[in-house]
Order: sequence, then structure tokens, then C-alpha cells
Amino acid sequence: MRILVTGGAGFVGSYVAEHYAKEGNDVVVFDNLSRPQLLKKEIKNVEYNKKYLEQFRNVRFIKGDVRETGEIAAAAKEADVIFHASAQTAVTTSVTDPRPDFEANILGTFNVMEAARNSGTNPSIIYCSTNKVFGSNVNKIRIVEKQDHYEFEPSFRNGVPADFSIDMCEHTPYGVSKLAGDLYVQDYAHVYGLKTGVFRMSCIYGPRQFGVEDQGWVAWFTIATMLGKPITIYGDGKQVRDVLYVTDLVELYDRFLKSSLKYGVFNTGGGPNNTLSLLQLLDLLEKLSGKRSKISYGDWRPSDQKVFVADISAAKKALGWEPKVSPEEGVKRLVEFVSENKAIF
Repeated sequence: MRILVTGGAGFVGSYVAEHYAKEGNDVVVFDNLSRPQLLKKEIKNVEYNKKYLEQFRNVRFIKGDVRETGEIAAAAKEADVIFHASAQTAVTTSVTDPRPDFEANILGTFNVMEAARNSGTNPSIIYCSTNKVFGSNVNKIRIVEKQDHYEFEPSFRNGVPADFSIDMCEHTPYGVSKLAGDLYVQDYAHVYGLKTGVFRMSCIYGPRQFGVEDQGWVAWFTIATMLGKPITIYGDGKQVRDVLYVTDLVELYDRFLKSSLKYGVFNTGGGPNNTLSLLQLLDLLEKLSGKRSKISYGDWRPSDQKVFVADISAAKKALGWEPKVSPEEGVKRLVEFVSENKAIF
């Protein structure tokens, strides 16, 4: 197959590119390497995953921007599958400066879908959506407070389903922009007949993830702990996410592509058996490394969800998929990666 990965030099995108390159496919990585500009932070390892992929002779890199119609149209014209992982990914950045978020996530996604529709190859589309599409509605679910974490009331023990309400609530500009893209991708299946899979992702983590305070919290906590940097917790640290190791995510994408489904929307995460609170992650990192960063606390962030756990039963039923890598094993691998590569952080 001919695979196009927008944002392919990023964390998730690079794992997608690696997987399909190893299977012998022709892979195009389309990325403008703009993460430092979007996050307004100096990130010295922005090309790490791009360079990592250079070991594969069947991976070709195009420096391009999804906001530029002609650039993405040219890259997509021969694609059999398009993975759309390109995005502005930080909630806080979207609040302080919503225009780049809008341009990258809404205009960029529209351009990708138009490129797919007009390509002539009828490509399948995988869209990296987010649990933030549900906004603060998630906080209307009653929670139970435990010593080091929150959890949903028993009626939501399986997590939040994909048909949970997206309306009448605050989302943050990031949540709005990703939801708009999410709906566009769904509609291009209904209106134009493209095979599209929308994956509303919870916390994805793993090696080669360069988390910062604004985005990629499992990686950021791990990097900070291993390098002795202070950590600020916004809220009380009991907030919980279900965490999914990145190779389990790629397997889910692949199962959808190989399935007979023409369309799907899946809440995507580790599910109720793979959850961590911020405090629990700090304890796990101390257990694995013997280290603990200096911790300070700040106010809750806008629309922060105290608990988000994805109901992954739809993916299990439709695709026979379930997570394989436990949080303990996944964080251990991340600790090892940071320990072995301190110079790049």
C-alpha cells in the first residue's frame, strides 16, 4: 500500500510510519516540523522521530503543511491510506492563542479530507481525534473520591461511550477544533463514501514521546522525574486518565483498516483496566527509578476533566482488539528510554 502520514514526524505519526514501513509499504511522512512554533517552546529534539525513520528506505519525508491546500493535495494524490495525525495538540496553547489551533486543526483537516476526496484513489482515512470532544460534559458524571484518585460512579464503570453528549458545554478552543475535524471526517464517509475511522483518543504514551508541561503528561512526568526537574500539578493530582501504549493504538488502527467496516467512531484508550492518576504515576515513577521530582500545585485548568476513562467495548466487539501493554510495563519502557537518552532532552 501507499501510506501517507500527516504529522508523521510526531510521536503517534512516527509509530504509524514505522509499523507500515516494516510491513513493506511505501510510506510518505508529511510534516512541517512546527511543534516548537505551535507550542511556543524551544524543543531541541523536534527532528528526532524524523531522523529515526531514516533507517527505513521505503519512508520518504515531505516537509509540507496541511494548511496549504496544494501541498497536501499533491502528497495525497496517490495514497491508499491517509493517517491524519497532524495537529496543534496543546489545550493551554489553544486558550492563549486560538487562531493557530483553528488553522491547523480545522482548516488542516478540511484540506486533508478534500485532498482525499479529489485524489482519485478513494483512500481510507484514520483521524486522530481526542477525548476533549466531550468537553466539560464529562464532569457532569458523578465521581467518587479515593485517597489518590477519582473514579466514575458505578454506572460508568466501563467508561465514557462514543455516543456520549458533545453538546451544550465548554470544550476549550482545542476541543472545538478537534471536534470540528472529527465531524468533517465522519461526514466524508456519509456524503462521499470514503472509509473513515475516527479515534477519540485518551492518553497515548510511549518511548520517543517528548512530552512538555502542556501536552503529553505521562512522558513529561517521566522526563522531569528522570532529569530532576520540578513538576507543577494543576488541580489536586487525583485526576485520572486511561492510558494506552502507542503500539496498542497502532494495532487498533490496523485492525480497522483491515476490517470490512466502512465507517467507525471509537473511544480509544486503555479502558477501565489501564488507568493512572497523576499521583499514582508519580508513585510508579518513584518505584521504577527511585526518584521523585519536587511537586508544586496550581489552579485547575479550563475544562479539565477530573476523570476520563474511555469505554473501549465497541472496539473490542467490532475489531477484536484490546490493550496488551499494562501501565506498569509501558511506563517502565518509557523510563528506560529517557534514562538511555538524557542528552536529547
